Amino acid sequence: QVQLVESGGGLVQAGGSLRLSCAASGRTVSVTAMAWFRQAPGKERAFVAHISRSGGTTYYSDSVKGRFTFARDNAKNTVYLQMNSLKPEDTAVYYCAARSTYAASGNYYSEGTYDYWGQGTQVTVSS
Repeated sequence: QVQLVESGGGLVQAGGSLRLSCAASGRTVSVTAMAWFRQAPGKERAFVAHISRSGGTTYYSDSVKGRFTFARDNAKNTVYLQMNSLKPEDTAVYYCAARSTYAASGNYYSEGTYDYWGQGTQVTVSS
């Protein structure tokens, strides 16, 4: 089992920045890729960003590309999502997800690709 705990959410004005963290514990040796998804009020959960096991490959949704940066520190079993130039439409609960070596294959942007999830952290961007 792998446990994921997100932190760093909060309230920020439009144009501001936040950095989310997600710390993994438990059987972290099985963790490969990781991702961030978000769920805005009244909407389905949506893909935000993905990072490979080494951290050398990242993918972003079009809505955050150029503003968000996804990085990982494997020594600390922690990933980070640096969010800059935040907009009110970025308001959502952000979820960290991890794919283990036992997960079914799938696309990096699909929820089903990841078999562990955090509890979520609220990000609110005021206009």
